[in-house]
Amino acid sequence: MGSVTDVPLVRKTSTTLSDGRALHYFDDTEPYLSGRATRALHDPRPPSPRAAPGGLRWDARTGDWVTIASARMDRTHLPGPGENPLAPSTALRSTEIPAHDYDVVVFENRFPALPRCEVICYSSDPAATVGSLPARRMRTVIEAWADRTAVLGAADGVEQVFCFENRGVETGVTLTHPHGQIYAYPFVPREAATVLRRAREHRTATGGNLLRERMLGELDAGTRVVASGRHWAAYVPHAARWPVEVEVAPLRDVPDLCALDDDERAELAFLYPELMARLDRYFSTADGAPIPLPYIAAWYQAPTAADDGDFRLHLRIMSMRRSPDKLKYLAGSESAMGAWINDAVPEEIAARLREAAR
Repeated sequence: MGSVTDVPLVRKTSTTLSDGRALHYFDDTEPYLSGRATRALHDPRPPSPRAAPGGLRWDARTGDWVTIASARMDRTHLPGPGENPLAPSTALRSTEIPAHDYDVVVFENRFPALPRCEVICYSSDPAATVGSLPARRMRTVIEAWADRTAVLGAADGVEQVFCFENRGVETGVTLTHPHGQIYAYPFVPREAATVLRRAREHRTATGGNLLRERMLGELDAGTRVVASGRHWAAYVPHAARWPVEVEVAPLRDVPDLCALDDDERAELAFLYPELMARLDRYFSTADGAPIPLPYIAAWYQAPTAADDGDFRLHLRIMSMRRSPDKLKYLAGSESAMGAWINDAVPEEIAARLREAAR
């Protein structure tokens, strides 16, 4: 007979949707955590064809891969009340998630840009935010990120696994339910490739680790540090591009989310929601009400073939909101030339985020 010590931190249960897409429940509550009960595994919707993923085209001028995904033109866009496809199913309406409730769930995107694109829902509550998640639920999200990074990263042809979240219509969000996405690229995108190249050049020139030295430099300077603990540091980069921008990095050299140990995952589960809650208090209305911050939260992980230790896991959170009623748009210099101009001072961004702590 099993004891409480036999109960896992998170229980993963996998099933298949009616069109053949994979779905994975990550449970941290009973009776599902111990396996005494199982989430609904049958999708009652009739079988239907799967949308084809996009195709890749090579831009010889820049050396970038561009994905052409015309099927995404028809994806769900800001559905009305009662039409949320990420809500749990009910007796009267079937959604993308067959269960009548869930903790965290990951499933293959119905409108994929690439052959392997997944959606991760952080909560069954459509009004939840990352900043409102308890540490226990955030830990489940971290476990799901690590699981999917390991599985997708081991698949043939995958060179980069990218976990990210877009929040707010200002970022182009089409579903407001709290969720993120996971892309398994068959190439290394330009940003990650550039970081890896710079890190390797730095090692060749100095013998050091560029990303570690950069993080330690921020900690030594102190003026842009937002929060730090035994295992993680959060800071505004010296050359921040966005009006609100934060970087979060582990103190230990870690290539990806899979490599985080138990203590690092536990601390991140507290730090991440706290930081996101601060970001939601960054701007407020004239009467003091907080203005939810639109943002992109992007995990930069080592490409699957990068095993030399030069690439270091880090998270970048970026917002285009530059004041309570104004946004930063990528105009000519940024969009055409990639030459960024930031109106916000990084040290002032960090000071504001420190003030937003409770």
